[in-house]
Amino acid sequence: MAQTLAVWALPVLFAITLHEVAHGWVARALGDDTAARLGRLSVNPLKHVDPIGTVLVPAVMLMLGGILFGWAKPVPVVAGRLRHPRRDMALVAIAGPLANLAMAFAWGLLLKLAASQNAHAGVWLGVQLMATAGVVINLVLMVLNLLPLPPLDGGRVLNGFLPEPWARTVDRLERYGLLILVVLLATGVLGHLLYPMITLSQRILFGIIGLSPGVP
Repeated sequence: MAQTLAVWALPVLFAITLHEVAHGWVARALGDDTAARLGRLSVNPLKHVDPIGTVLVPAVMLMLGGILFGWAKPVPVVAGRLRHPRRDMALVAIAGPLANLAMAFAWGLLLKLAASQNAHAGVWLGVQLMATAGVVINLVLMVLNLLPLPPLDGGRVLNGFLPEPWARTVDRLERYGLLILVVLLATGVLGHLLYPMITLSQRILFGIIGLSPGVP
């Protein structure tokens, strides 16, 4: 268990925290500097750690062998400060999954380098396992957050393109979003929804990088 936590800890921390920081960076670029003024644009994970979402939930999911996911403290975004609130909130939302995609790509390149060393023990094996974890957790967070369910990023992106009356209806679902997510997870439906998309995303990523699907 200790070895598993050692392999997954760094990838999970950065996947979750940089996802949130990306929201803040884009919000600042579009007119809302709330996150910047609160010191939340730092890449220091300690500024974003949520004891439950960043530590407890991922650890429990690792032990149970289920879909690994978690969350950091949300970066505050004030829609009224954005130049085009509805459109810009969608752009702020999509920044998180895109950050996870970029990190999955970076971990994939590191995985390719580590795999080329043909190591079966030692430092390079550890790097290979950690890079694999980095690819997996970032693809899981990307695909999960793209589900069109508020308060997930996909729900906010959807709202940016819906006619306003429909968007208000979706907004009203947000109070039930976490409950719906928990029910989907507990019944196994979430896994059935996410697994094919995660597998496809990994296959495409590995194809671009030039990695064999069986690595490691």
